[in-house]
Amino acid sequence: MTDVPELPARLALTWGVAERPERAPRRELSIERIVEAAVEIADAEGLAGVSMARVAKSLGFTTMSLYRYVTSKDDLLLLMQEMAFDVEFPPAHEPPDWRAELREWALFVLATYRQHPWVLDIPISGAPMTPNNLRAADVALRALRSTPLGDGAKVATILLVNGYTRNAALLGRDLHRAAGETDGTYDAAGIADTLRMLVDEIRFPYLRPLVERGSYVPEVPELDEVDDVAWGLERTLDGVAAFITRCAPSDGGDRVEEHAGGLAGAPDDEAALAEVAAVVQAYSSDAKVKKAAAKRKEAERKVREAQKKVREHEKALRDARRAEAEAAQAAAARQAAQR
Repeated sequence: MTDVPELPARLALTWGVAERPERAPRRELSIERIVEAAVEIADAEGLAGVSMARVAKSLGFTTMSLYRYVTSKDDLLLLMQEMAFDVEFPPAHEPPDWRAELREWALFVLATYRQHPWVLDIPISGAPMTPNNLRAADVALRALRSTPLGDGAKVATILLVNGYTRNAALLGRDLHRAAGETDGTYDAAGIADTLRMLVDEIRFPYLRPLVERGSYVPEVPELDEVDDVAWGLERTLDGVAAFITRCAPSDGGDRVEEHAGGLAGAPDDEAALAEVAAVVQAYSSDAKVKKAAAKRKEAERKVREAQKKVREHEKALRDARRAEAEAAQAAAARQAAQR
C-alpha cells in the first residue's frame, strides 16, 4: 500500500483520520455534534453568529472542551462547509446527456448555497481538498464524460458553471438581505422613479432607455424563482456547447451532437430549470436516498478506520526495519572495532 502523506490537522478532520481525543469531557460531545450545532447557528444567524464560545454554550460545555476536538475556528468553518455539501446527487443519465447532467449539478450546488447562504462568506483558500467538495467535483466530471473535452477544459468548465452558480446565489442572498434591512419592503417603483430623474440621455445614453422602460430595476425574486438564474445558466451552457462543437474531432461530430443535450437550441429556460429544481427537491428529500447515504457514510467511515490501521501497521513495520538495520550496522561496527 502506498504511504499516504500526513495531512494537515484541519484536512485530517474532514477525512476522518485525525486522532480522537483520549480524554473527552463527556461522551455526549463529538466532532459531529459540534459541527451540527455550529451549522444550526449559522443557518439562523449567519456566519457572524458562530464562535467557539457560542457553539460550546449551545451544547452545554465549556469553550475549552471544544478545543479538544476542533483546534481553531478556521477548522470549524472547514468542517461546517464540508457538512453543508454533504448532499446526494442524482445518478448519471443513460445515455449520457452532459447538458442535462451539468444543469442538475448546478442546481444542486445552488440549492446548497441557498440552504446554507453563510457558505458564501467562507473565504476560498485553495483547490478543494475535502471529501464532499471532491465528490461534487467528481459528479461534475461525470457529467462531462461523453464530451471530447480534455482534462483542463473539463476542470475549467466546472469552474465556469460553479462560478456562475455561486454568483447567482450571492446576488440573490444579498438582494434579500437588503430587502430585510428595509423591513421587508423593496420599493422598486420608487427607485425607478428616482433613476428617471437622475439618469439622463446625455451622460447615460444607453442606460436611459432601459430606465425609461422600467427594465433596469428588477423585482426582488423569491428564493424559489428561477427565471434570471435559468436564463444565465442556459446561456453559460450554450457557450460550453459551442466550445464542445469546436473541440469535436472531424469524424466525431455526430457523437458530440448526440450527447450535447440540445446543441442546436437550449430548452425553454424557465421550464427546464423548474423541472430540474423539482427533481432536486424530490431527490434531496427522498427517505430511501437518505437511508442509502447513511449506509454509504458508515461504510466510508469503516474504510477510513481500516486504512488508518493499515498505515499505522506499515509505519510500525518501517520503524522496526529501520531499528533492525541500525542494530545490524552497530553490531558490524563493534565487530570491526574488535579485530
